[in-house]
Amino acid sequence: MWNQFGASIDMLINVVHLCPDAYFSKHKRFYYIAYHSVIFLDYYLTIPPKDFVPLLPFTQKMPEQRPQEAIDDLIPDEIYSKKELIEYLERCREKCKNIITNLTDDKLNERFTEGNAPNDMDYPILEILLYNLRHTQHHVAQLNMLIRQNLDKHMEWSFRVGDIDMGELKI
Repeated sequence: MWNQFGASIDMLINVVHLCPDAYFSKHKRFYYIAYHSVIFLDYYLTIPPKDFVPLLPFTQKMPEQRPQEAIDDLIPDEIYSKKELIEYLERCREKCKNIITNLTDDKLNERFTEGNAPNDMDYPILEILLYNLRHTQHHVAQLNMLIRQNLDKHMEWSFRVGDIDMGELKI
């Protein structure tokens, strides 16, 4: 599980890191997708979710208050730098690795439960981990598509964690 989830996070770090600074600062859609990906990666790794405290704060906004490029109602309180997003991702990567490597039968029986409202999530730990991996990879694909379409730049695929030398990605 860690080999695949870690590879997904590595690819997210890679696409944010290799995004040219000028593109990152001018194309806000890329930024909002990257920010959303980081926030929800962390959120879905927080058990119980009521304990979630984002390292890069946001405010929930009504549709008429959101920037056009935003992809949801969680709007960052400021425009965070690539370095800040990558540092947050590195912390999430470590958090994810610790959760997965410390899974036990008892922990697998715990649940990720948001509340009691009809659309609130209530998933077993294994399912929220798989959901989180799919969510992360979905947005990695979107970011890669933007880079490919707008800059004709190709990002490498990671088959397993460690395929991308993370030491080279330090800003």
